Amino acid sequence: MKSVVIDTPGQVRVETLPDPALPGAGGAVIEVSTAAICGSDLHFYEGDYPLGAPVALGHEAVGTIVEVGPDVRTFAVGDEVLVSSVAGCGSCVGCATRDPVTCVGGPRIFGAGELGGAQSELLAVPAADFQLLRLPHDIDTEEALLLTDNLATGWAAAQRADFPPGGTVVVLGLGAVGLCAVQSALTLGAGTVFAVDPVEGRRLRAERLGATSVEPPALQAVLDATDGRGAASVIDAVGSDASMSDALNLVRAGGTVSVVGVHNLDPFPFPATISLIRSITLRMTTAPVQRTWPELVPLLQSGRLDVSGIFTHTMPLTDAPAAYTAVAARTADCVKVALTV
Repeated sequence: MKSVVIDTPGQVRVETLPDPALPGAGGAVIEVSTAAICGSDLHFYEGDYPLGAPVALGHEAVGTIVEVGPDVRTFAVGDEVLVSSVAGCGSCVGCATRDPVTCVGGPRIFGAGELGGAQSELLAVPAADFQLLRLPHDIDTEEALLLTDNLATGWAAAQRADFPPGGTVVVLGLGAVGLCAVQSALTLGAGTVFAVDPVEGRRLRAERLGATSVEPPALQAVLDATDGRGAASVIDAVGSDASMSDALNLVRAGGTVSVVGVHNLDPFPFPATISLIRSITLRMTTAPVQRTWPELVPLLQSGRLDVSGIFTHTMPLTDAPAAYTAVAARTADCVKVALTV
C-alpha cells in the first residue's frame, strides 16, 4: 500500500509499505478514501518530536471496511466509516465512559508510531466496535474528517473551558482546531469570542463565524472589553510556551484556561504561584473523540454547527509533500488539506 512517511524533519514522502494485517479478532481493516493533515502532524514535520525509523503519518481518516475480525459486532465489510484519531482498548472501565483518553492501558494515536498512519491506502483499526463510527446520513466527507479529531477537540476545548452563559472566551490560534473551538464556544452559549491569530485572513474566517477578531498581542484589547477583568475562559489551540503564557495572562481571576494545542517535548515554565493566587483552573486534554459524537453529529445534521470553509484544499495522496509544505506555511488561504487516496 502507499503511505505518507517521514524520517527526516521537513521531508515527507509517499512510500510503498506492506499491507496491514487484521489487528486481532475485534479489529478491522479500512480502505481509506480520504485522510487529512492535522496541525499536530507538523510536530514530526518541524522536528519537535524525535524521529528514528520512518513514521507513517496521519490520524484522520474516512473509508470503507474491507476486513473485520470474528468478534466485531456492529460493523461489516462494506460499511463506510470514520475512525477516531484516539484509540482505546474498548473494554476497560475507562473506555466504558466512551473516552479513549481514560483507557486503563493508555490512549494510542494513529500515525504516532505504534499504530499505522491514516494517510495511507489501508488502515488497521483495533477494537473496531469502539474506534469506528458508521458514516451518518447528511454528513459530508469534510465534516466526517473533522469528527475524527479537530471538531471533537474544539468541542472538548469549549466544554472544558467552563465559561458561564454569555461569558467572554478567548481562542488563541485559528487553525482548524481553533476555528472549531470558536464555533463550539458560540454554540455552547459564549457571549463574545475573541479570535486571536497573527494571520489576518484566519482572523477574518473567525469573524465570519461570529467571533471578534483581535490581532496579537491581545491582552489590552481583552482587558478593555472586559473592564479590566480579563476573559472568563481562554482556549489555547496552539500549545506553545508563548500561547500558554498568554492564556494565563488573559484569563480573569477565578477563570479557566483550556489547553488543547499540542506542546513540544520541552518543559513549560508554569507560573504556579501567581496562578494559585489568582485561583486559575488549568485543564488540558486530548480529545475524547468517541464521547463527542452523540452531541456533534445532530448539531452538524441540523445545521446548528457549521464547519464549512475549514478545509481549504483537496490534494491527492501522492502530492503529500506539497500538501505538508502548504500546511506548514500557516497562511490565510491554507488552513486544512484533505488527501484523497
